[in-house]
Amino acid sequence: MRLKARSVQNTGIPTASMADIAFLLIIFFMVTISFEVDKTQVTLPETDIRLEIPKQAAYVSVTENGQIRVSAGDEISVPVPGPDEVLSFAAGVVQSDPSKPFVLKADKGVPYQYVDGVIDSLKQAKAQVIYLLSNQETVDADETGG
Repeated sequence: MRLKARSVQNTGIPTASMADIAFLLIIFFMVTISFEVDKTQVTLPETDIRLEIPKQAAYVSVTENGQIRVSAGDEISVPVPGPDEVLSFAAGVVQSDPSKPFVLKADKGVPYQYVDGVIDSLKQAKAQVIYLLSNQETVDADETGG
């Protein structure tokens, strides 16, 4: 008896579409990634209410030991020596975008004169909106009437 030879099928994984899938994943992650511009670790003070902060705000952070870090909102924060440099930084930010909001992120253990010095510097630079970051659940601005 003569048996018919079975046809051997080629086994393999189709890889033609793998490059397309990898390319689409790279584009997806590039479009959806967001970087945290201010990674300064502070213990925020407690408040009863907290408003939503704009995404592209400029950040000024004051740590417990008085170190001040600044970021215009589109780059990683950098340390500055004192409130005078915060004034020059904020003046540059306001000059490029007068309506840009500032977020002050101060540790709850910082003496108030440091925070007051930073707020004075932001006011002298003619910052229009200054947010004080606190540790509380976020409440939508429409619910508070603000």
